[in-house]
Amino acid sequence: MARIAFILLCHKDPKGVIAQARRLTASGDFVSIHFDARADAKDYEAMRSALADNPSVAFVARRRKCGWGEWSLVAATHEAVKCAVHSFPAATHFYMLSGDCMPIKSAEYAHAFLDAEDCDYIENFDFFESDWIKTGFKEERLIYRHWFNERTQKTLFYASYNLQKRLRLTRKVPADIQVKIGSQWWCLRRQTVEKVLEFCASRPDVMRFFATTWIPDETFFQTIVPHVVPRKELRSRTLTYLVFTDYGMPVTFYNDHYDLLLGQNYLFARKISPEALELRERLGAVWAATDLHFPLSNEATRLFRFLTGRGRIGRRFGMRFWENESSLGRANTILLIVAKKWHVAKRLTEAIRKLTDIPAVDYLFNETEAFLPDLGGAETTLEKRHRHRRALIRLLFDQFESQQLVLCFDPSAIDLIQDLAEDKAETRVLQIESRFDDDYIRGHIDRVGLAGAHTSSDVVERLLPTVRGDLVHEAERIRDMDFSGYSSIAPWRSDEENAAQLARFLDILPEVALTLAKTEYLFQD
Repeated sequence: MARIAFILLCHKDPKGVIAQARRLTASGDFVSIHFDARADAKDYEAMRSALADNPSVAFVARRRKCGWGEWSLVAATHEAVKCAVHSFPAATHFYMLSGDCMPIKSAEYAHAFLDAEDCDYIENFDFFESDWIKTGFKEERLIYRHWFNERTQKTLFYASYNLQKRLRLTRKVPADIQVKIGSQWWCLRRQTVEKVLEFCASRPDVMRFFATTWIPDETFFQTIVPHVVPRKELRSRTLTYLVFTDYGMPVTFYNDHYDLLLGQNYLFARKISPEALELRERLGAVWAATDLHFPLSNEATRLFRFLTGRGRIGRRFGMRFWENESSLGRANTILLIVAKKWHVAKRLTEAIRKLTDIPAVDYLFNETEAFLPDLGGAETTLEKRHRHRRALIRLLFDQFESQQLVLCFDPSAIDLIQDLAEDKAETRVLQIESRFDDDYIRGHIDRVGLAGAHTSSDVVERLLPTVRGDLVHEAERIRDMDFSGYSSIAPWRSDEENAAQLARFLDILPEVALTLAKTEYLFQD
């Protein structure tokens, strides 16, 4: 009978990981855990302590600091696979999982499924000929070297890329390798995993090549496995069910998706919302059950495509599949920086990104460049972002894999600020107060189109008091909304006073808040 060694890559939710490990090993299977080296050390020790008496659980000794799109994810997987091969000689199959995956079949069903056919399950589409990549870089992922993370080091990432492109510093794929691409959620037989590890040990040239490609977790194993295994023993599919939005992001599943998920011809599904406690409990029970029959309908993906093509009810666009759960999530905290002087807010978000782990986005509904991650094209136009703003913010929480998110808003967007403040998520507001001298107001008059190049100075001067009054009124309206999580900073207050407000707003240590408050030229025009 098949016995599965699950390769579990995770970076948060230690209680969930512990529950997942206990559930999977109770069925006679195994779990090899790589917990991100960037994560809280207390969480890691809590997991090790809780699972110390479980001989079917192993922890990777060499933990990596992982980043989305980086080689570090492949390196972490490689370490977890080696750990599993060494620790669990009885394992017949090795199955990649993430912390937000849940079973949608019983262990009994999964074992019988894997016993039925002697093959490997891994998507492996031709990298250059297939349309697997919908948006963004394609051949650029391979022919240029990528040393920096596009999400956390955007300036360096694109500076390096543009320099290589300008100097034509391209490279070739290793001659005997045909690059393939596909989902990182695979299930491989033991003999296949051993061949992959042998290949890795014997081909440092291939390892060096993939180590500087972009998003190698979608190409490395997908390329190596077909290189070492006959095609007739491969099934180019994943056994983990996931469906993507028209933004290219995975759909999150909630409590009312239980029956739909069980009807899919897969063994696991992602992403299961951390808030969907009922769904998690019911799916956990399914894994432990026996003698269950699973009628397969496979309607979920077709239903998703149908619903996303319908248009918003009563309007141009239909109710989106992933918008059925309209809240941003009770467990999430949205941190709104409200500032009329955008350059001041952006200096603060830059400092937040450098000094904390809290993701911080700039004026995403006002400027194309807002320090956004890759969202499958949603980040490229303001029109797309405005189409369903709440869904976009939920995507950001998922993409950053964080329960906190900083966003910048102009105080004129008071309706949207009010709407977010009324969400089930916790909302905090930081208002950056400013002095508006005449030069600033003259510039503002030009920016909003109240005056042009040929407008007389007398007209502009007459507009000054009216526009100044409007700006003051905007700021007062934010203060008058009496948000429960309201804080404010101002250039006329001391660094210590501003630091106290920042510490409350971001829930950070006082010394970190003081460093933020002392950001060089923070309030300077």
